[in-house]
Amino acid sequence: MWSGNSFCPVKLCGIIDQFAQQPSLKESSSLNRLEIINKCFSKRTVEEIISALEVEASNSADEWVATTIQSLKKASPTSLKISLRSIREGRTQTVGECLQREYRMVCHVMRGDFSRDFFEGCRAILLDKDRNPKWMPPRLEQVHDEAVEQYFSRIDDPQWEDLNLPARRSHGRNIESKL
Repeated sequence: MWSGNSFCPVKLCGIIDQFAQQPSLKESSSLNRLEIINKCFSKRTVEEIISALEVEASNSADEWVATTIQSLKKASPTSLKISLRSIREGRTQTVGECLQREYRMVCHVMRGDFSRDFFEGCRAILLDKDRNPKWMPPRLEQVHDEAVEQYFSRIDDPQWEDLNLPARRSHGRNIESKL
């Protein structure tokens, strides 16, 4: 695996493969739906994702697809768009960058800087228990990119410091994921 100062990912993968086992999956496992998940959730926008799921629902009787559509349509449109952007950006970021991005998003949400949807969701589920939140804006197409962008910005308040992680020493090698 290591010879001198060099690391060999191929040897490591070979060792992992010797001990890897295929799990037995329950029928309800999302892993059994990876084809549909990849096909639908690879779309560019939340609207396109829901549209792709609706096409799948019209072509199959899979309860998972119908439940997923229902869950997405009940969620805060702003939160859906923020979450999709965060996931997409996170693919190319370091763990530290991801933590900083998530920290900024959560701070903006908790402060209610741009939307009160978090508090409205808590009200509808935990306080009044009417399960009927009034999202603002109420529809996906009303959530503009500029509104989403705000959640990724630094907080302009001296009481709320940005997340500052300690510098990490690099060992000069990147370990490749098997996934």
